[in-house]
Amino acid sequence: MNETKPTESSSSEENKPYISADKKIPELTLKAVLLGAGLSVILSAANAYFGLFAGLTVSASIPAAVISMALLRLFKNSNILENNLVQTAASAGESLAAGVIFTIPALVIMGYWEEFNYWETTLIALTGGVLGILFTIPLRQALIVKENLKFPEGVATSEVLKTGESGGKSVKYLIWGGLVGGLFKLSESALNLWNGLFEKAALFNNRIYLYFGLNLSPALVAVGYIVGLNIAFLVFLGGAISWYIAIPAYIALLGPPEGAGNPEEMGIRVWSSQIRYLGVGGMVVGGLWALISLKDSLGTAFKSGIAAFRQGSSNFKDQLRTDMDTPMSWVIISIGVMIVPVFAIYLREIHDVAITGLMALIMVVAGFLFSAVAGYMAGLVGSSNNPISGVTIATILASSLLLLFLLGADKPTQGAAAAILIGAVVCCAAAIAGDNMQDLKAGYILGATPYKQQIMQMVGVGAGAFAIAPVLNYLLIGYGIGTPTPEQPEALAAPQATLMQSVATGIFGDGLPWDMVSIGAVIAIAIIAFDQYLKNKGSNFRMPVLAVAVGLYLPLELDTSIFVGGLIAWLVNRYLKKQNRSDDKHKLASETAANSGLLLASGLITGEALMGIFIAIGIVVADLSALRVFENPPGGSYTGLGIFIVVVAGLYYLIKKVYKENIQK
Repeated sequence: MNETKPTESSSSEENKPYISADKKIPELTLKAVLLGAGLSVILSAANAYFGLFAGLTVSASIPAAVISMALLRLFKNSNILENNLVQTAASAGESLAAGVIFTIPALVIMGYWEEFNYWETTLIALTGGVLGILFTIPLRQALIVKENLKFPEGVATSEVLKTGESGGKSVKYLIWGGLVGGLFKLSESALNLWNGLFEKAALFNNRIYLYFGLNLSPALVAVGYIVGLNIAFLVFLGGAISWYIAIPAYIALLGPPEGAGNPEEMGIRVWSSQIRYLGVGGMVVGGLWALISLKDSLGTAFKSGIAAFRQGSSNFKDQLRTDMDTPMSWVIISIGVMIVPVFAIYLREIHDVAITGLMALIMVVAGFLFSAVAGYMAGLVGSSNNPISGVTIATILASSLLLLFLLGADKPTQGAAAAILIGAVVCCAAAIAGDNMQDLKAGYILGATPYKQQIMQMVGVGAGAFAIAPVLNYLLIGYGIGTPTPEQPEALAAPQATLMQSVATGIFGDGLPWDMVSIGAVIAIAIIAFDQYLKNKGSNFRMPVLAVAVGLYLPLELDTSIFVGGLIAWLVNRYLKKQNRSDDKHKLASETAANSGLLLASGLITGEALMGIFIAIGIVVADLSALRVFENPPGGSYTGLGIFIVVVAGLYYLIKKVYKENIQK
C-alpha cells in the first residue's frame, strides 16, 4: 500500500494530528465509499447473527481497519485517511446491527409481526442510525477535543492504521480465525458431527439441584477474550447467581416444575419462566444508574451540544480542515427530516396524531440524551462495554408506562409494540453514537476531516440499514428466533430482544414476575454499592452492574464460554508481563501479539456468524438435510468438546508464538 507519510507525528506532540491540518490528501474517494459500504453490509450481517445467538456484540473497528488496509493495498494509490474512512463506514454498519437486533426482533417474538417487514425495519434502522450520527456531531468538540476522553477502541484503531504495511499483513490472523470459526459452525450445525452444547445436571432428593453448561462456540470464547477477564468474570458471576444460587433455591423451596423431564429441562424451565427476570431488574437499575452517575458529565456534553446547535455554521469555511464538522444548520434540518418517517411509522401503529406526536418527541429527547450517554461511556470504557441495553430497557419501561396511561390496558399488544418501536429508534441511535465517537477519536488522532467521516458514517448506516431486514428474515426462516419449537429446535435465543419484549408486554399485560424483577433490582443495587467501595479503595478490579445483569439474563452455557475467553486473555497478558523487559523491541512484540490475538478472536466471531447466515440461506433455498453426516452424533457433545479445547488452546499458544517470532527479529 502506498501510504502518505505524515508531516507531523502525534508521538512528538500529543495534540498534533498524524496528518497535519494544512496537508490535503485524497480522503473521500469512490473506492473508499464502495469498500466501506460493502464491509458495512458484511459486518452488519455477521453482528446480527451473533447478537441474536449470544446477546452480546463487540466493536468491529479494528478488524474493519485491518481488512481495509489489506483491500486498499490492491490499489495503486491509497493512504491512511482513506483507510480510516473505510473502517468508519464498516464499523457503523456493525453497530447499527446491534441496535436493530436488541429491539426489533421483539416484535416477531411477541407475535406482532410474522416476519421482518422490509420497509418498516429499514426505516427504523435508517432513521435511528442517522439520528445517532447527527446527535454526535455537536458532541465531538465537547467529548473528544475539550474533555479529551480516552475512547480506547478509537485510540487502538488509530494505532493499527498507523502501522501501515505491517497492519495490512496481519489480516492473515483475521482470515485464520474466520476459517476456524466458519468450519466449526459448519461441522456442528450443517454436518451435525457433534452437539453444540455440553451440559450436565443432577437432582438429589428431589430438592438439591446442580448444573454445568458450556456452549461449544469458539466465537463466545472470542467475545470473552476481547472484553477481558474483568467483564467476562462479571458476566459469569451473573450466570452463577442465577444457576448456582437462585435456581437451586427455587427448586429447594418449591420443588421441580411440574411436567419437567430430565434435570437439564428442569433448570431451563425454572430459568425461562422465573429466574431470568432477575436480569430485567438488574438491567433497569443499571440503566438508571448509568444516567445518575454521569449526570454532571452529561450536563456538560448536553450544554456543549446545544451551544454548537445555536452557533450554526457561519465560520465553517474559515476553520482548519481537521475542525470541519458538518454545519449545524444542516444537522438541525436533517433531524427534522428524520422525524417524518418515524412519525409515519408510529402513526401507522397508534392511529392517534396527538399520541404519535408525543411518541416522536420522546424519541427525539431520549435519543439525544442516550446518544450522549453512549458517547460519553464509549469515551470512558469503550464501545464493547457500553450500557446500550440498560438505557434501552429504561426507555421501553418509561415509554410503556406512559403509553399505558394514555392508551389504557385494553390494547396491550399495540401499546407494547409502540414502546418497542420507540426503544428501537433510541437503541439504534445510541449504538451508532458510541461507535461513531470512537471513529471520530481515531480521525482526530490521525488528522481526518470530521465532516467527511460523518458522511462515511451515513454511508455505513445506509448500507447496513437496507441489508439488515433480508438477513433477519433468512435467520428467522432458517433457525427461528426466540423460543425453540419442535420445527426449529435450534432457534436463535435473541436474549436482549426477548428481554425488551418481556418488559413491554409485562407492563401492559401484568405478565412479569415482579418478585423476581424486584430481587434482581436489589442485587443490582448491592453490586453498585460494592463497585463504589472498590472505586473509593482505588481498586483495579471494578464491577459495572450491567455486565452482571447481562450474565443474570443469559443462559449459563453462554456465560461459561465467555468466561473461558476472559481467562485466556488473562493468561496471555500474564505471559507477556512475565517477560520482564521494558525495551522497545519487547513493547513492539507485545503489541503485535496482542493485536494478533484480537484479530484471531474477531475472525472467530465473524467466521462463525457468516457461516451461520450462509447455512440459514441454504435452509431457506434448499434442503440441507443431505449434508448431515449423523442424525444423532455418536460422540454426543464430547467430540465437539475435544475440538473446542484444541481451538481454545491454539488461540493461546499462537499468540505466544507471534510474540516469540517478533522478539527474535
